[in-house]
Amino acid sequence: MRYIRTFSELGIGDIPVVGGKNASLGEMYRHLSAEGVRIPNGFATTAEAYWHFLEHNNLVERIRERLKLLDTNDLTQLEQAGADIRRWVHEAEIPPDLTQEITTAYQTLAKEYGPDPDIAVRSSATAEDLPGASFAGQQDTYLNIRGVKDLLTTCRRVYASLFNDRAISYRVHQGFSHDDVALSIGAQKMVRSDIGSSGVVFTLDTETGFRDVVFITSAYGLGENVVQGAVNPDEFYVFKPALAAGKQPILKRQLGTKAIKMIYAQEAERGSSIRNVDVPEADRLHFSLTDEDVLELARYAVKIERHYSKGAGRDMPMDIEWAKDGVDGKLYVVQARPETVRSQETRNEYDVYYLESRGKILASGKSVGRRIAAGQARVIRNVADMSQLRAGEVLVTDMTDPDWEPVMKTAAAIVTNRGGRTCHAAIIARELGIPAIVGCGNATESLGQGKPVTISCAEGDTGHVYDGALKFRVEKIFVDAANRPRTKIMMNLGNPDQAFEHSFLPNDGVGLARLEFIINHSIQVHPRALLEYEKLSKDEQKHIDRLTVGYGDRRSYFIKRLAEGVGMIAAAFHPRPVIVRLSDFKSNEYASLFGGERFEPKEENPMLGLRGASRYYSETFRESFALECAALKQVREDMGLTNVALMIPFVRSVEEALQVLAAMRTHGLERGKAELKIYLMCEIPANALLAEEFLQHLDGFSIGSNDLTQLTLGVDRDSGLLTGFDERNPAVLKLMEMAIRTARKMGKYVGICGQAPSDYPEITTWLVSQGIASISLNPDSVIPMTRIVLEAERNLK
Repeated sequence: MRYIRTFSELGIGDIPVVGGKNASLGEMYRHLSAEGVRIPNGFATTAEAYWHFLEHNNLVERIRERLKLLDTNDLTQLEQAGADIRRWVHEAEIPPDLTQEITTAYQTLAKEYGPDPDIAVRSSATAEDLPGASFAGQQDTYLNIRGVKDLLTTCRRVYASLFNDRAISYRVHQGFSHDDVALSIGAQKMVRSDIGSSGVVFTLDTETGFRDVVFITSAYGLGENVVQGAVNPDEFYVFKPALAAGKQPILKRQLGTKAIKMIYAQEAERGSSIRNVDVPEADRLHFSLTDEDVLELARYAVKIERHYSKGAGRDMPMDIEWAKDGVDGKLYVVQARPETVRSQETRNEYDVYYLESRGKILASGKSVGRRIAAGQARVIRNVADMSQLRAGEVLVTDMTDPDWEPVMKTAAAIVTNRGGRTCHAAIIARELGIPAIVGCGNATESLGQGKPVTISCAEGDTGHVYDGALKFRVEKIFVDAANRPRTKIMMNLGNPDQAFEHSFLPNDGVGLARLEFIINHSIQVHPRALLEYEKLSKDEQKHIDRLTVGYGDRRSYFIKRLAEGVGMIAAAFHPRPVIVRLSDFKSNEYASLFGGERFEPKEENPMLGLRGASRYYSETFRESFALECAALKQVREDMGLTNVALMIPFVRSVEEALQVLAAMRTHGLERGKAELKIYLMCEIPANALLAEEFLQHLDGFSIGSNDLTQLTLGVDRDSGLLTGFDERNPAVLKLMEMAIRTARKMGKYVGICGQAPSDYPEITTWLVSQGIASISLNPDSVIPMTRIVLEAERNLK
């Protein structure tokens, strides 16, 4: 046939013939089906068929003349020109020879799938899916099309969509001549995800460009809702290296609201082949994919990325659409294209944004782009009113689709009620380099028209809209990965959502990963409130039920959430070491967790009370500690992140250290087994004074200079009444010197993870002179303190 190519006849070299989308489908169908990646079959019309259609109807010159003097910044002009051309195409005739070939191709598909197969009819532009321009979503897709008559009608609609206002504007913005872009129509057997689930997979982290993860979004029903941002989907991260080793490294699960789903319309319904319905409450409260589904999708994604990277001769991160068939229960890939934003970035230098003050939070959602912007809120509920947006304003709306693109490039930031990090608003915000917060729920109600607001996407996974135009600063970071000191430069880190971003700083791993942040922000509940649920009030139980939904049971909730937080940090820095400190909440801090007051003692001075090692073997906390150990065991064994080492805080005596080590062994965390290293937080004078005795049973010290200072000088660091006492005091330096000297003599690791090196350059210089093995710093101190360490090492020669 002259105008048709089946998927089995296509490959990635056929982009000029059938566009990026269809060429990619053919490439996967031909080369990856044998590797177990399921691709529904189909066919594509060629670029020649498109030009044949236009010439048959005398439209080539007519369209060229209509677009010649068009100013795409004038929305009225753009709308009128687009409407005229689309009308001409809708009224045009499909040439008889092209009609016959489309009919024959559809009938051939029916031999494989049965009479009148339901198909997806998609556009595939010849300038699409290029490294610098995705063109994704610019033209239309039609789902659940059945029969030759509906297919032919739909073909005209797809051709017309090349002249949507958004598509015309995008071509101009990207520098493409309208005459240089042809359209291919792709017809592919539908996957019955209307009674299953669907979503998007990226083979990198969409926010930071971190390459070692697969990022999956998922919701019930057909995939258009996820792509358009009509739903807040479930999210999952999978760690590629451990997946390749046969582990089950799901680093993170985030339950989305998934309020609606797109399904097939009934034959009796007129006007559309699909419709949206509400998702039952019980389904919203469960993940739309099983763990095994998540891992299988990740394996598909890695195979696809590997294939395209091999063909390109370089790493080729991919953007993949998938669907799970509700009839056969199997997973299918329905589209794949190169990722065109994060994969193009260089990490030699980048901007880091810092808020200098904070105000009232008006709305929160998923952050997109690690940036901050301020401007007046412009609430626009309908795309017909988008011309109201002025340059530099913050666009606030329910959701966006490609029709919004002509004005989105003028916004300072974007805020939406609905959508996940792979929705349209998120993708365009990344392309434009502006921050966006998606899935806020009620932004159009909570943000006043014309109100000055600050959009902060620089605080991790959650983005916040603050009241007022707040001050912020931007620091340009220059990364010199080649010039590294002998002293290891590590990082202190608590927030897993910032791990991927910070991993790009030149570093040797994480010297202190705090569990407290994960417990406080991700788990939010006292462990005993989960274990002794029956002791709680009905209202407390309902609150815990809401938090733990989707996790099977309350024990699993604590274990998985803690494992996920640690896993995100460990994966970000893998294979570099990540030293995880066991929980070090004081009793008043544990009491502030939900349900905590019921289980915690009232102490006069919690700083010196039931904290650290003493908790782990106590009768009141022993079962809670078992949950903690189970989570860490899951990270090392199930996730395969054996770069995780453990650290015991606030150990008052050698006997106490032995008791904790015995408890850890009971829970499957044995020093030396599977190369597990267990360190001691050297933060009590006794640790330094009896360093040799302690180190006989452990792998090394990490000096906690904050507590070491307060306990050496008798200064409560929670009190603001006493000032002028810090780590530079000779008594504190003497104890640190003892710890470093003894560790080095015994051939044990010794580092520091306290605040001092981040605050005081002179302490950093002194530590280098003492021969400390590593210095762990706050992320914002890594670059400047690395320079100081290099200078100190030069002065030692």
